[in-house]
Amino acid sequence: MSTFLKPGTGGTYIAIKVQPRASKNEIGPALGDELKIKVTAPPVDAAANEAVIELLADTLGCARSKVQITKGQTSRHKTIFVSGMSVAEISKKLEL
Repeated sequence: MSTFLKPGTGGTYIAIKVQPRASKNEIGPALGDELKIKVTAPPVDAAANEAVIELLADTLGCARSKVQITKGQTSRHKTIFVSGMSVAEISKKLEL
């Protein structure tokens, strides 16, 4: 099991590290206890946060409303909650 995925009530928590202003949007390798996510959006007016939510929702094949930032709104280190998906489902979709 991946160390950045934690089961929660009704979903799964994902610990991530965001790299804003990257050359392209992509979900990278795990860095210790966090999953690295690169987004092209700058860290201004929550643009990077929105890009992270959209990238995760598209990758996981779920609605954007099911993906929310629960911790670290203004930090590079964030905790994301994905409701309605198990750790196993997310691992499979992320192909980790």
